[in-house]
Amino acid sequence: MIERGIISDYDLKRPGVKIAYGFMLLVILVMVCTMLYPLLVIFFNGLKLNAEVNSFPPTFLPSEIHFENYHKAWTYIKLPLFARNTLFIFAGNMFMTIVVVGFASFSLSRMNVPYKKAIQYFFLMTLFIPPTTYIIPNFVNLRDLGLMNTFWALWLPAGANAFFLLLLKSFFDGINIEMFESGRIDGASEPRLFFQIAFPLSVPIFATLAIFVFSSSWNDWYWPSLILSDNNHYPLATAIYKYVVNVRRLDTNIKFAILSMVTFPPVIVFLIFQKYIVRGLHLGGVKG
Repeated sequence: MIERGIISDYDLKRPGVKIAYGFMLLVILVMVCTMLYPLLVIFFNGLKLNAEVNSFPPTFLPSEIHFENYHKAWTYIKLPLFARNTLFIFAGNMFMTIVVVGFASFSLSRMNVPYKKAIQYFFLMTLFIPPTTYIIPNFVNLRDLGLMNTFWALWLPAGANAFFLLLLKSFFDGINIEMFESGRIDGASEPRLFFQIAFPLSVPIFATLAIFVFSSSWNDWYWPSLILSDNNHYPLATAIYKYVVNVRRLDTNIKFAILSMVTFPPVIVFLIFQKYIVRGLHLGGVKG
């Protein structure tokens, strides 16, 4: 079965529509090129000799392909260790998102919480506060709690994401309320209603949040560099910033090879799971 597009074959034959459609395709092509160009530059520079990377005028394609650059890049720093730390941080952040943010949004949606409208608007107002303004308060709080140089200093703030809370609440509002009422009649507790009814029905939205959490855990370097002092605890982005970007004696082609290896995994994850982002955001914005 062929899905019908937004423009029919009859409309597409009209000169004005055809010109507008061609202009739209041109804009999309320009956007694709501007997004692919930096990725290709990083990849191809990782295959060049260091002299060719630093030559002027610069060249786009390498004159000779040197895959040994990637072998040197792999052995330069402990990429598997830092990647494991990143995935460990992602797992903890995702756990906090499911348990803390999930329970909070479920409570605001399906429980008789006093002043829950006011609480919802309070969380909505926090979205207008620049994140940089509460870096210092978070740092002081975590220091006073004795959580510096621990993964808990990264996991705990993940349980206070107002955007995720409002997105999940909007999704829970669309679930049929009779399902929860029948569960309460059968004697189910609120946590049981969450894990056996709300969570299984919310897999698309949680899959969307998982992609967001993964992207944030993979790309964030500033906050971990503030609270982590042990090199063995650094996530990948922080290690790249400290040991690759800020190092002057490292050849530029090796830098590009390392950057290429850490740039493409999140892109691949996004391409594989992009349908969950569109579906989850769509379902999260639909009221029941």
